[in-house]
Amino acid sequence: MKLIKLAEELSVSAEAIKQFIQDFDLELVDCISTNFEVKEDFEKFARENVDFLRLYEQDLDKNKTLEQIAEVINQPKDKVEKAIKDNNPNIFDNGFFKSSISSYGIDNKMGGNYKFVYDYFGHKTSLQQRDFIGYKDLFFYTSAVLEPFLNPQQIKDWGINKPAGIILYGPPGSGKIFWANKIAEIIGYQFKEVKKHYLGTSFIDGNEINFSDFLQTMMKENKMLLFLEDFDEIMMQRKAEKDIASCNLEAQELILHYIGKFEKEGVLMVGSANSVSEIDEEILAPGRFDVMIPIFPPNASERSEIILYAMTRGLEEDSLLYKILKNNKADKLPFWHDVSSRMKAFSNTMLIDFTQSLKKRIKNLYQRTRNEKLKIDKNLLNGALRDATAKLTEEYLDQVARFLADAIINNFEEFHFRIQALKSELETYKIVEQPRRAIGFHHSGEKEE
Repeated sequence: MKLIKLAEELSVSAEAIKQFIQDFDLELVDCISTNFEVKEDFEKFARENVDFLRLYEQDLDKNKTLEQIAEVINQPKDKVEKAIKDNNPNIFDNGFFKSSISSYGIDNKMGGNYKFVYDYFGHKTSLQQRDFIGYKDLFFYTSAVLEPFLNPQQIKDWGINKPAGIILYGPPGSGKIFWANKIAEIIGYQFKEVKKHYLGTSFIDGNEINFSDFLQTMMKENKMLLFLEDFDEIMMQRKAEKDIASCNLEAQELILHYIGKFEKEGVLMVGSANSVSEIDEEILAPGRFDVMIPIFPPNASERSEIILYAMTRGLEEDSLLYKILKNNKADKLPFWHDVSSRMKAFSNTMLIDFTQSLKKRIKNLYQRTRNEKLKIDKNLLNGALRDATAKLTEEYLDQVARFLADAIINNFEEFHFRIQALKSELETYKIVEQPRRAIGFHHSGEKEE
């Protein structure tokens, strides 16, 4: 059964059910599939607890004061205030908390007894079995954008058409190609990467073909998602001081020419960009690439999960690495919290670099000692962290800052928690900005500043 169908039967909005899954930190794989088929356990829970879900939705829809929240969940006002500030910064609005905040979600964060919820999902799903780690908010936001593909009634009832173009924007290594593939999976489209040489004249299967021919061919196929990297570079604004490659100018013209036909012909183009600030405004006009989805670097808890997933992926229980991890309790999330807290603003790629380096260091130490009970100590962790930090350059941090500026302009309301958290992490790299005088002797020819 599709989520939207279950929501209709229960008279609870699909949006409230999605927010409930996030508030109670339920694993998506336990609740719904990528194409929004409801899992058996979650359907059973929803039907048996429909009264609670309706109460939850009513509360979610209300603007409420601190006193009202404390009364609903029967918790002391000062503790409620602290829990809200810890988990939901910058949401107080004219004396009321915004309606997107759930009293019951806050109560759950404070340790309220919601055993009746978790009884239906009796075990914590293995990281290995998840479609992806964390990012529930991004998944549900993306699914809302894709609703016209999943629910034709949207077009009929509300006149909301399928987007013809989507821009995924985020700093390098944040997983934009992963999310493009995920979009194709959600809507059931074939994924096709548009190689850069397709933008000019190229040979495909021995035939000479230009970009116009390529687009026309794709429109004859059934349900195609075309993924175009470096979208911000290709679709850059035309300015006198900037030299734009002729093939990029031609690609702009052709995409603008054909994009009006994409929806009818079952084509969705997804562009990948580090920033949207330099993209030509014509490209971003309604009916073109007017949907922008921010792809954030992982937050602190997601970093721990990604590290654990990458360290244990594909390991048998009798493998040497798994035994060493288990002896150090590194097969559990808490082991990784400390080191992941030091990886502020790290990209997914940097996390994978860390795990690859750490695996090699553990292997080298084992080969020297032949000790299965070796300790994964700070020296090993710090060495791997140094290797991963090689990509944490000033240029990368500038790209994260530009991404934040874009996200604040285009997607602040949907992602204000992530934006605030990433902004705080980024600021830790900019605390000491004044140049400090070097201590020691000056070599000949050097001048004091």
